[in-house]
Amino acid sequence: MKFLIAGLGSIGRRHLRNLVALGEREIILYRTGNSTMAAEELADFPQETDLEHALEKHRPQAVIVSNPTALHLDVAIPAAKRGCAILLEKPISHTMERLNILQEAAAKSGSKILVGFQFRYHPGLVRAKQWISEEEIGRLISAHVHFGEYLPAWHPWEDYRKGYAARADMGGGVVLTQCHSLDYLPWLMGSVESVWGFTARLSDLEVDVEDTAKIGVRFHGGALGSLHLDYNQQPPEHYFTVIGTKGTLKWNLSDGAARVYRPDKQDWEVFPLPDGWERNVMFMEQMKHFLQVARGEADPSCTLEDGIRVMKVIEAVHQSQATGRRIEVM
Repeated sequence: MKFLIAGLGSIGRRHLRNLVALGEREIILYRTGNSTMAAEELADFPQETDLEHALEKHRPQAVIVSNPTALHLDVAIPAAKRGCAILLEKPISHTMERLNILQEAAAKSGSKILVGFQFRYHPGLVRAKQWISEEEIGRLISAHVHFGEYLPAWHPWEDYRKGYAARADMGGGVVLTQCHSLDYLPWLMGSVESVWGFTARLSDLEVDVEDTAKIGVRFHGGALGSLHLDYNQQPPEHYFTVIGTKGTLKWNLSDGAARVYRPDKQDWEVFPLPDGWERNVMFMEQMKHFLQVARGEADPSCTLEDGIRVMKVIEAVHQSQATGRRIEVM
């Protein structure tokens, strides 16, 4: 099977390495040459600078879209028109514009699109979802996510001010860039009904986008939720809590464990990470699933429609900030 990777920054190279580790060798690289990372590891793969030429010449069966957020659809739409299976990095774009074109192209060609929200493959979140579906904590009442991380520490090898996360023209901003929880919280709790949001640039970072966000959500089942996102916290923290009528769930990225408290036992049950687990396992499991999707052996577990639902929530957050009103998510 032939793969084309568009964008060879940090995440694109991770996908490249994982494909190679899984035994794939027919990999074409579509790149502009603007990556801040060394090019030596790319030397063994064909490289193209014109997308249409690359698609026509190599005719890949699968395309990985890992370029800056604002450029995602420039690759995804042509790939979908050709019927390629697509691994589309999160968020799927920086606005709602042209998402209907991508949907129509995929529907017409049969292109299957997997959206790259890798936390769905984290063992702790998988176990939390299982506990919720089995009603281990009863009816869901509320949830909170905290996700704070210092932007300059993400990619120490590059000037953070030039990265896509810091730049409005590249689709940056903390709400778009750190939208993982806007996917996994509805995945756990159910779809979002309405949103309020406060966003601001509050830190001393040299960015032209919001670096802090406070978001409130109401889920269709009636439960309430809140999220904190920022580019400034040191040391970083990423955790969530879900409260139900019969107990509480907790997860923290620091140790990766999921925990459930049952009042009848008055104790926490801890589900630790498997021995030897490390962060790349999420991406590797995602890639294994993408290979199944590309071979026609599975349907995407995180669909284009899931990605669009996240974009609608993101849009609602920004609309709420602009208007000072609660926004219904259609």
